[in-house]
Amino acid sequence: MISRRLLTSIALFLSGCAGTQQGYPSLAKRAVEGAPMAEVAPPPAPAAADPALKAQIDKLSAQAQAGKAAFDQAYVAADRATQAARGAAVSSEGWVAAQVAISTLESTRNDSVSALASLDTLYVARSNAIAEGQEQGGTDEIDAARSKALTIVDGQNDRLDALKGRLVQP
Repeated sequence: MISRRLLTSIALFLSGCAGTQQGYPSLAKRAVEGAPMAEVAPPPAPAAADPALKAQIDKLSAQAQAGKAAFDQAYVAADRATQAARGAAVSSEGWVAAQVAISTLESTRNDSVSALASLDTLYVARSNAIAEGQEQGGTDEIDAARSKALTIVDGQNDRLDALKGRLVQP
C-alpha cells in the first residue's frame, strides 16, 4: 500500500515538472540580439532661454553684482575696524566697533545672497517645468548666472570669516 501511494506521488510530481518546463523561455539567442546596432544620434542642443527668462536672469545677476559692490565698499571700514581691534578684549570699545562694522558688512551682502537664492529657486522651477513638458531650455543660462553669484557669495563668506578670525571670540 505504501509503495502504491509512493508510486502515485512520484508520477504526479514528474508530470508537474514536465508541464512547467514548457512555460520557460528558450535561452537561445534571439534574432534581435544578433542584429547590428544602429547609430545613436547625439541629443539635441538645449534650447536657449526665452526673452522673459533672460530678463529675469539678467535682473538677478545685476542684483548679485550690486551686492558685491556694496560689500566691497563696506569691507574697507570693517577691515580697518578689525585690524584696530585685533587682540582687544571682548566687550571693549574697539571690539564692539569691529563687531558693528562686521554686522554692517554682513547686511550689505543681502542682495548677493538673495540673488543666489532666487537663482536656485528659478533653476529648480525651470527644471521641473521642462520635465513636465511645459517649458523648453534656459537651465544652462540660469546655471551660469547661479555659478557667478555663488562665486560672489563664497568670496564674501571667506572674507567675513577672515575678519571674524581676527577678533577674540566670547
